[in-house]
Parts: sequence; C-alpha cells; structure tokens
Amino acid sequence: MTQHPNPWISRPATAEPEAATADAYFPPPATITSPVLGMVEPDAADRIARRKVTGTATVWVTGVHGGAGETRLSRILEGARPTEHAWPVLEDGLSKAAVLLVCRSDMHGLKAAQRALIQWASGAAPDVNLLGLAVLADAPGKLPKALRDFAALIGGGAPRLWMLPWVESWRLGDINSGTPGREYQRLIADLTALTC
Repeated sequence: MTQHPNPWISRPATAEPEAATADAYFPPPATITSPVLGMVEPDAADRIARRKVTGTATVWVTGVHGGAGETRLSRILEGARPTEHAWPVLEDGLSKAAVLLVCRSDMHGLKAAQRALIQWASGAAPDVNLLGLAVLADAPGKLPKALRDFAALIGGGAPRLWMLPWVESWRLGDINSGTPGREYQRLIADLTALTC
C-alpha cells in the first residue's frame, strides 16, 4: 500500500524539530500604549466613574474595585494619592493625570481590571497618562496558573504590568513597616522614572 502525502502539509515533517538559533529574535508581546481607534466602549454599568480631583500628585492610584489596594499603594509611593475608585480629572482640565490602575489577583479583580482597560483603550475614560496596571496578590503563596495567565493576558492591554506579591504585615495591620520586597522596589523605581 502506498501512502500519499498529506496535501495540507507544505513540507515533509522531520523527526526532530528545528533547534532555535541563538540569534533568533522573538519580539516582546504587544501592549497597548494609548487608546485604540475603533475599540468598542464598555456598557455604562461596566465603566469606572470620573471624579474631579484637587491638588497635585505624581501618580494617581486608581483601584478598579473595592479592596484593590489603592490606598496601600498610594502610601508607599512618594507623592501618590488614591482616587477612590474613579478616573481622576484634574482641576485645570488641561494636563493629563498620571494614573496607575490597581487590582487584586483573584478573578473578580482581574475582570474589573479588564473592564477598566477596555474603557481606557476605547477612549471612554478621561484623557489620562496611563502608566500601567499593578496586580496585588489576593492571598499568600503562588498564584494559580489560570489566574497568572489571565493576568498576563489582561496586562497586554496596559502600557506596563507589575505583578506584586502578598505582604503578610499588611494583613496584620502594619502598613508602616517600610516598602516590602524587590517587586515593590521595582514598581517604585519604574514609576519614578516614568513621572520625572
């Protein structure tokens, strides 16, 4: 019996896959850095409200759901202020607020972040300088793969993504014990570089 080659295969399969060469270039995953033309706006019920803010801040920290951690992060970021779960609209109406979105790493938090990023990407949010999304761990230990993958997917809709670990001292009410961990130090350094 003769075998006929599969017409859907353009070249014969080899026994071993080709090894990647050292000089192979793999581009970084695409991220959105500004609102996208043609993006569909979310329903009004899925949008974060707008709020006129007074005063100044180097970073406006916006929690996308209750308990996201916006107050805690604003306390460790010098010059930052929380926005009480709303897009900040500056008093002068001329400058753009530098905004850091914040959520927890559970499914509820990640879906809220997804809705907020869709709102921003569609142009339905105020004109802000979105710095990125910070995802704070919702529990101690390693994040389950499904949540980690979903966070990475959602993070592609923000200019930058920071995955931040659980801080046990915060759970015990000690929020003044200094800045925890290298991931938080990296967030602080990145935001300082972005806002200077």
